[in-house]
Amino acid sequence: MHQHIFLTSKKDEDWQSILFRELKTLERGFLEIDCGDNFLNSKDITYINKQCMRKGLILTTIKSYVPETIVSAAALGFISVLNMKYEMQQTAKDQSFLLNTEKEENIFFHQGTLRSGEILEANSDLLIHGDVNPGAIVSAGGDVMIWGRLLGIAHAGRFGNDHSKITALQLRPVQLRISNKIARGPKERPEEGLAEEAVIENGIIVIKPAKST
Repeated sequence: MHQHIFLTSKKDEDWQSILFRELKTLERGFLEIDCGDNFLNSKDITYINKQCMRKGLILTTIKSYVPETIVSAAALGFISVLNMKYEMQQTAKDQSFLLNTEKEENIFFHQGTLRSGEILEANSDLLIHGDVNPGAIVSAGGDVMIWGRLLGIAHAGRFGNDHSKITALQLRPVQLRISNKIARGPKERPEEGLAEEAVIENGIIVIKPAKST
């Protein structure tokens, strides 16, 4: 039996409290969780999964309005579904979509792997469902979020936003750029099950496990 719970936070109740309350009402079986607008990292989702297992529940699917939450869930191997409240416009050329979210922020969404020689640019945040292969270039005015591996070149905050970041299931790019800062990707393998992010700290680009914000 597939069961569903919603972790939409309220002013007087956080998602952890909602999780405990909802789990008490469920029977053993499969579970799908809609995380709503909560920013959850891989540690948060691992915690949720452990609580589910204690109740005899098998967590199969994570849904969320937050791309970072979806990237973290996908890194742990869960079926991950990006929910959005949006009006969707499809461009026939590259099957990309412009998404207007609940917060009236624009996210440019691209479905598919980018191969060598391909270039994808967005003036807003950019979300890619697929890999960015060596030789491919992606750039965004805001954040770059990749639901896959970044092996090519990525530029976030290309209009000078130092607070932009680059997030991926695996960050092994040829080159990273955030605002006017440039760095090369690390050679060591990432920690298993953790999405990674690149941000500017103390004037330089650093790569670390992705965290909620």
